Amino acid sequence: MGMFTESVQVSCSPSGVPLRISWDGCDYRLVAEPQRWFERRKWWDENLRIPRGIGAGLVDYEIWRLEITPATSRGPMRSVDVSFDPQSTRWRLIRVNQEMPIGA
Repeated sequence: MGMFTESVQVSCSPSGVPLRISWDGCDYRLVAEPQRWFERRKWWDENLRIPRGIGAGLVDYEIWRLEITPATSRGPMRSVDVSFDPQSTRWRLIRVNQEMPIGA
């Protein structure tokens, strides 16, 4: 498992649920229902001053686990974690979990 942050393109449903992802020049489709949870930022280590009234989304951030496979060819299924930053309106890939053979 690797942990990092890399910009990715995520296509979502009108309700904000991820449907597809473009990463490292490839398009991927989801093969399972995405899972969502929230993680607490280490705000005490970041030394950020947040103006009053805009704290929503800065203390906790939303994480989605996506089970993906290449959209145009057969390939290994991967599990990745992505997060949306409402301040920059960008999606970030934050973890690549273990590759799994198709049908696992």
